[in-house]
Amino acid sequence: MKLTREFEERISRLHLQNKVFGGVYSGRGQEAIAVGCCADLGPQDVVFPLHRDLGVFVVKGVEPGRLMAQILGKEGGLSRGKDSFLHAGDLSKGVFGGTSMLGATLPVACGAALKFKLRHEPYVAVAFFGEGASSRGDVHEAMNFAGVHQLPVVFVCENNRYAYSTPQSLQMAVEDVAERAAGYGMKGLVCSGNDLAAVLETMGRALRRARDGGGPTLVECKTYRYRGHSEHDPARYRTEEELLEWSTRDPIPRWELYLEARGRDVAKVRRETEAEVTRVVDEAVAFAEASPEPEGPEAFEDLYATPLAVPEAPEGPAAFEPEPPQLTH
Repeated sequence: MKLTREFEERISRLHLQNKVFGGVYSGRGQEAIAVGCCADLGPQDVVFPLHRDLGVFVVKGVEPGRLMAQILGKEGGLSRGKDSFLHAGDLSKGVFGGTSMLGATLPVACGAALKFKLRHEPYVAVAFFGEGASSRGDVHEAMNFAGVHQLPVVFVCENNRYAYSTPQSLQMAVEDVAERAAGYGMKGLVCSGNDLAAVLETMGRALRRARDGGGPTLVECKTYRYRGHSEHDPARYRTEEELLEWSTRDPIPRWELYLEARGRDVAKVRRETEAEVTRVVDEAVAFAEASPEPEGPEAFEDLYATPLAVPEAPEGPAAFEPEPPQLTH
């Protein structure tokens, strides 16, 4: 969680220096969701993150230097400078790139989960979306399909109370997005997205159900973003009282209290963690800034998958004669 936060703080500074390629969408305050939902995933499990889910990339093992280079639009980035972080992905780590239409990756996650089921593979697809995206048609279609076919997929709703500036109360008549799970024939679970222990426990239940053939789960994590929708959003639609209330629920100090209650030397852990986090982010920034700018001709590379080799057909009339049908009784 501290690595994700330091990473984003550095990105914010780089953005002020006009070095960032594309927009900046902070997930400050939501770190426990990314960490808690991905901590128990394996290399073969796949994730479909949102624009605030930088922590998903980190936990899934994406190289921090390449991630920072992606944000700076450099050749050393995940897409070699062709796109911003908003659409970044790393298939080698099981991270699928997002889309500008949030929620549109949920049907793709169902496709991955369907593949796991058809091949009897013990893997899970995890798709993230916000409470705002839950009003989209493709989100409904994905959950309905997953419920009908009992797919090994977990839908994680990061409910941070605002879809840009629209509060939840103006877009749905229910308190919990997870209430909708019953309509799709799946389990709906709600937890505090600012409590890492709660996210780990809730997500653990959903992952076990998916791996054991129990079908999909809708996990709703109640949270709050401390920044505006993006760096250019002052978020004047929120009150100071609301910000103050949620600041007391910061997931990082909350986890430190948990560690302290378990008898850990929190001061020592904090010092060691912050030193390591600073080193990793410093190296990531240095790699990104040293990475070259993409060249013009590279824009035409990596556009299509490499074609598979197709064996040549045998010569002669026999090549065009269909085999007789095999009848069974």
